[in-house]
Amino acid sequence: MTSRETFGSRLHTALGHHGPLCVGVDPHPELLEAWGLPDSVEGLEQFSEICVEAFVGRVALVKPQVAFFEAYGSGGLAVLERTVTVLREAGTLVLADAKRGDIGSTMSAYARAWLGAGSPLESDAVTVSPYLGFGSLDPVLGLAERSGGGVFVLAATSNPEGAQVQLATSGDGRKLSQVMVDEAAARNAGADVLGSVGVVVGATLTDAPDLSALHGPILMPGVGHQGGTADDVRRLADGCLRSVVPSVSREVLRAGPSVRALQEALGRSVESFAFLRA
Repeated sequence: MTSRETFGSRLHTALGHHGPLCVGVDPHPELLEAWGLPDSVEGLEQFSEICVEAFVGRVALVKPQVAFFEAYGSGGLAVLERTVTVLREAGTLVLADAKRGDIGSTMSAYARAWLGAGSPLESDAVTVSPYLGFGSLDPVLGLAERSGGGVFVLAATSNPEGAQVQLATSGDGRKLSQVMVDEAAARNAGADVLGSVGVVVGATLTDAPDLSALHGPILMPGVGHQGGTADDVRRLADGCLRSVVPSVSREVLRAGPSVRALQEALGRSVESFAFLRA
């Protein structure tokens, strides 16, 4: 076990300082256009630099959506590397929204890429998909435990297609989404404040798995632009609200490119979820 403070502990502190929110860095081509930026690596870099200036030191967690950087090839990945590095050097926690999921040595390579010490893409946490079997996540979970990193496991996503797998029933009668939450909970056993294995639960769902025993962070995307509300968050995570981290992106990003306007939009979003830390 690493002597470094765990991700769960660092996130708990950040939530206390900055409020219960994760903000995405999602450079959609439409947003680049709306900000008056070119659809190019140069535009991507300007977008990212504005986001860094607006968010650093003001939010608990920043979540770059990896796909929007990968779309520009090596140049886009270089921008992502710089963005992650600058945020982390400034003390802001970074969650790489990579949604990786594979087996064996391939999953080990993904783990090294996103959580490995000294990796150009090293982040504080990464999103992963468990639907090749929760055990397929062992390489990334093991490295996270050794390095003090965090892992967010896709459990119950809000896309309609997800129900085909996530709501299927396991051999013991549990829905697969519940199995994933329960497996994550087992990894958090014994954590002092907040475990480092979180789950992703969409804020637009009708209902959610039982999250009461997770003892880890609950990332809830889908707030704002996608229709999720504070009331939805309250309903889905009743009983464990202090572990919830709502995730917003376009709801805040559409205020850009003004840094001040982005900060004001972020402040409004943080305030709307103040009840989570009450």
